[in-house]
Amino acid sequence: MAEENKSPYTTGWVIFGILMVLTIVEYFVANLGSAVLLIIIAIAKAGLIMNYFMHIYRLWRTEEEHH
Repeated sequence: MAEENKSPYTTGWVIFGILMVLTIVEYFVANLGSAVLLIIIAIAKAGLIMNYFMHIYRLWRTEEEHH
């Protein structure tokens, strides 16, 4: 059972790390005053959260793929 959950846990930690890096980059971009870059970073972070933590990609699966 531990081997079955290894991949999702690893993916979760990788996404968490990416979100941390994007947050740090966001802080420095905010100090530069670039609103366009802040919006791009916010969209990227929202996309990661929706795809990996909210599993939004499942909405477009067919019934056969849900198993």
